[in-house]
Amino acid sequence: MTALEFAVQDAAGALGARRVGADRVELCAALGSTGGLTPSIGTIEAVVETGIPVHVLIRCRAGGFVYADADELAVMNADARAAISAGAAGLVIGALTPDHQVDVEGLRRVLDDVPVESIELTFHRGIDQIRDRETALDTLIAGGMTRVLTSGGAAACAAGLEELAAMVVHAAGRIQVMAGGGITVDDIPALHRAGVDAIHLSARRVIADDGGPGGGGRSGHEQLDEELAAAAAAQLAATDRSAGRGHPTA
Repeated sequence: MTALEFAVQDAAGALGARRVGADRVELCAALGSTGGLTPSIGTIEAVVETGIPVHVLIRCRAGGFVYADADELAVMNADARAAISAGAAGLVIGALTPDHQVDVEGLRRVLDDVPVESIELTFHRGIDQIRDRETALDTLIAGGMTRVLTSGGAAACAAGLEELAAMVVHAAGRIQVMAGGGITVDDIPALHRAGVDAIHLSARRVIADDGGPGGGGRSGHEQLDEELAAAAAAQLAATDRSAGRGHPTA
């Protein structure tokens, strides 16, 4: 069974994802403008209440994933502990060394006092900045990660199919490989053939909403496009059926 995950930013998005049969959601804030930041504790609590498994992005700022500042790691550790206390089923994290390898010590500090044995851990697309992703997978496996979110190092998954398939082969069931990055509904069959364990989409649309002079320069806010989400779920269900793999959305 190929799992389906949507990136959402509020309870309405989580409810929409649940209605179309998603297996879980990644919850973040400021997705379109920054690639995603840690949401507020109130948002986490509201989304947990929807009943769908919630995996919270732990990322304290926009930009790269090298966290040389101890204060940044401390903030992410506090956010990680708070998210789990609020009922999150998992965390989405990532940290790189200055030479773009997995920052094992940084991850340890982010997860300090987090009950990792009772949650799922996803290493985010920071892995796409690592040249030797097979070695990175081995490091993440040794560190107890559940899965990795990746486009195969490409700008979008459609261009990273060969690398995604190679990562699946190298993972050999020891860690889940979840495809994410620029995925369209039409990309799903090819990603399925690559053997990925899950597919991750944002499936979002912008709702026009003028913020005025102090509105940050954007003229709207993002929401899950439930029609697009349903189309993705239907495509994945049909692809799973054709390959003989049942899926909850079938």
